[in-house]
Amino acid sequence: MKHLEAYESKTVLVTGGAGCIGSNLTAKLAEIGARVIVLDDLSSAERWNVPDHPNVTFVLGSVVDDAALKQVFAEQPSVVVHLAALFANQNSVEHPEQDLTVNGLGTLKVLQYTHLTGAERLVYASSGCSVYGSKAPLPLTEDFLSIELDTPYQITKLLGELYCNFFKNYHGLETVRPRFFNVYGPGEIPGRYRNVIPLFVYWAMRNEPLPITGTGEETRDFAFVQDVVDGILRAGALPEAVGEAFNLASGVETKILDLAQRIIEMTGSNSEIRHVGRRRWDTHTRRCASIEKARTLIGYDPQTQVPEGLEHVVGWFRDNWARIEASAKF
Repeated sequence: MKHLEAYESKTVLVTGGAGCIGSNLTAKLAEIGARVIVLDDLSSAERWNVPDHPNVTFVLGSVVDDAALKQVFAEQPSVVVHLAALFANQNSVEHPEQDLTVNGLGTLKVLQYTHLTGAERLVYASSGCSVYGSKAPLPLTEDFLSIELDTPYQITKLLGELYCNFFKNYHGLETVRPRFFNVYGPGEIPGRYRNVIPLFVYWAMRNEPLPITGTGEETRDFAFVQDVVDGILRAGALPEAVGEAFNLASGVETKILDLAQRIIEMTGSNSEIRHVGRRRWDTHTRRCASIEKARTLIGYDPQTQVPEGLEHVVGWFRDNWARIEASAKF
C-alpha cells in the first residue's frame, strides 16, 4: 500500500510510544522499514511494552522537558505522531494543573520543535470522546464541536486541535487531527485511570467484581488498535489528510453490560457485575461515531469487530500476565 511505502527509511518520532496505541504503531513502523524514536516518560506505561527492534530507539523523557525534546528532535524526524498525554477524564479532574501542563504546554512544545526542526508533518491524537461534548447528535460527525465540555482532559484535547490549526495556518506546518474513540487492544496495562476493557479483563482474570458506572445500557464506540494504527499511518502520509480532522472509530455501538458479560465468558471468570454510581463528569449515555469522512478522505476501513478484538486482548493478557500484574498501576 502506498501510504506504507511512504515511511520506508524515514525517521518517525512517536511521543507516548510505550502505550497501547504507541507501541502498536511503533511495531508497525519498524516492520515497514521506518526508523522510530519513542519518547515516553513511563508515567502510565512500561519500558517492556516498547517493541524490541533494531529500528526502534527509546528515550525516557517528557514532552514538557526541553532537554528530552532536543534529544529526540536532533534525530531530524520527518513525521511526528504526538500521542503523549495525561490520560484521561478522571485523572484530569483530580489533577487539572498537570493535565494542562502535559496536554497543553506539552503539545505546544512538540509543535514548536516540529516546526523549528523542519519536520514534514505532525499527527495529533485528538479525542472524539472529548471535543464533541455531551449534546452532539449521533452519529458524531466532524462538523459539530462544543465548548460545553465536562472535564479538563476534554478541554485540553480541544486546545491541542486549536494549536495545530494555528501552526498550520500561521507557520504552514502540515498538521492532521485524527479523533480517537475508545481505542483498545494489546498493550494497555490496566490501572486506576485506564480504559474499561483492560480493567474488565484484569479484574475478570482475578475473579474480582466488574463495576459498571450506571445501568450498563450505556454504549461506547470501541476501536481496535490495529485499525487505529492504520488510520494514523494514512494520516501521516496521504496529502488529503493535511489540515483535516476525522474520526477513527468503529462506527458501532457496544453496550457496557454486554461487554462485561462477554469478557467474563471469554476468561472463564467467576466475577460478578456490580453497578456503582455514575461519575459526575460522565454525561454521555451513548457514543457512536460516523467514520464516513475518514473512509472517503483517507480510505480508513476498520476490520476488527469487538468479539475478535477482545480475543486479542485476552490473549495478550494471558501471554504477559506476570508482567501485567507487576505493572498494574492502581
